[in-house]
Amino acid sequence: MIVKRFTFNILNVNTYVLIDEKTKEAIVIDPGCQSAEERKTFKDYIINNNLEIKRVIDTHLHFDHIYGQRFVEETFGVGAEACKKDITFLNHYQDLLVMFNMPMDDEALPLKGYLVDGDVVEVGSIRLNVLQVPGHSPGGLAFYEEKEHCAFVGDTILEGGIGRTDMHRGNYDTLVNSIKEKLLPLPDDTMLYSGHGEPATLGHEKECNPEIIKIIKS
Repeated sequence: MIVKRFTFNILNVNTYVLIDEKTKEAIVIDPGCQSAEERKTFKDYIINNNLEIKRVIDTHLHFDHIYGQRFVEETFGVGAEACKKDITFLNHYQDLLVMFNMPMDDEALPLKGYLVDGDVVEVGSIRLNVLQVPGHSPGGLAFYEEKEHCAFVGDTILEGGIGRTDMHRGNYDTLVNSIKEKLLPLPDDTMLYSGHGEPATLGHEKECNPEIIKIIKS
């Protein structure tokens, strides 16, 4: 599996393209491309590498992670899937952009499917186990690829920190519980691909991330 990481929009969101090297089929996680230049960069990468997007999935539906969702669906014909518990952020997409003084965008398109804990997103040889990790948002998800030793954790764990919980419907205790139950039990060599910042192994975060160390000791 090839992991291509883009960093998009003014909040530096990581958008991931997971590629099956044999079939050239791909999964897109958190399409955050916002500007015309970013959208061209994303489109050119997909076309120039002869990729076929099969699934678009979101770790959560905060606006910075879905800026490119309509563009991807209209360009490549693949709608997004996420947890239904985050649907309020989709329904109030433009209101939230105004509230946070973000660049305006078209209305968000409806989701094409819902994901829940225990689901498997499978494309070619890629097999992502869906883990429910609420706290940063009520519908937070992580996607764990066991054989590739990696997890796409959105804003649940960040390089050197954890996701903020002071936004609408965030909850610190819920986030801590999600990390304890769903992410800390993964093998230490699991590479964590977060919604912002650089990748790092779970073992590294256990040793160097003060928020994770605090959770482990609690």
